[in-house]
Amino acid sequence: MSESALVADALVRRYGKNEAVRGVSFAIPRGELYGLVGPDGAGKTTTLRMLAGLVRPTSGSVRVLGVDPFGKESSKVRDVLGLVPQDQSLYGDLSVQENLEFFRSLYGLSAKDYASRRDRLLDITRLGPFLARRATQLSGGMYKKLALSCALLHQPEVLLLDEPTNGVDPVSRRELWDLIYEFVAQGMCVVVSTPYMDEAARCHRVALMHAGRFLREGAPSALVRDFAGTAAEIEGGDRETLYAQLAELPEIVAASPAGAKLRVVIAPHGEPAVAARLATLGAHLVPSPPDFEDLFLFEIHAATHSEPARAA
Repeated sequence: MSESALVADALVRRYGKNEAVRGVSFAIPRGELYGLVGPDGAGKTTTLRMLAGLVRPTSGSVRVLGVDPFGKESSKVRDVLGLVPQDQSLYGDLSVQENLEFFRSLYGLSAKDYASRRDRLLDITRLGPFLARRATQLSGGMYKKLALSCALLHQPEVLLLDEPTNGVDPVSRRELWDLIYEFVAQGMCVVVSTPYMDEAARCHRVALMHAGRFLREGAPSALVRDFAGTAAEIEGGDRETLYAQLAELPEIVAASPAGAKLRVVIAPHGEPAVAARLATLGAHLVPSPPDFEDLFLFEIHAATHSEPARAA
């Protein structure tokens, strides 16, 4: 593995009595796509904001290409890091062209560098025909592409993306991921936060986040391979009746519709009890290979049933 571009060591961030992030550590090399995966409130955005130097950790440290974003050389981090926040990051009353020019002045780019980089970004995002359109008049996908273009004008070596496909249509969502892959292939270190399990599976490595801490970390395929529970579909019986009955079983980690059937995630050693209950309802289990969503539901269930509630 190449030298780490981004390192977090025992990061903690408290807001009053609440710990938004609790002891997070990782090291990410150049050319890796790393995912922070979890539901709203898991601590993903706070973690990214600490990495970007926007929120100071309560304890722990961050290094971006060896530099402390909160230290004396913090200006060096701004030169090598790009951030696309989840919230609105552009000036809505400015056009596509004007937003790009604003970020050009922010980064102090020469006219020559700006022109070549702008033209390339407009080409790969296909925003060229919309230079005069205001940011507020762009679709969700086009807005995210413009935000990404603005963050990439200074050619950062580390890119942080906070739920970049939230509110984006399926076609634009695929195009955004194609762009991310292109940047990673060129050696960029990219960290993306997402609540979507299919996006998590696209990352080289992921960290499953819940209540401010990492539950598991590793390559998605390896994590799924080590899945400790059982994934299955239920055949026979009435789906609504089955759902109500299974909700009472402690062995059931999660249940969700899968067409006309139910898909369930079962705790370790819980399959016999579930099979016995299903037999009384005229149904039976059909084992199914686990996917990343099964793994995440299993880990969240294990975490929520093994620790006390945090202070509000």
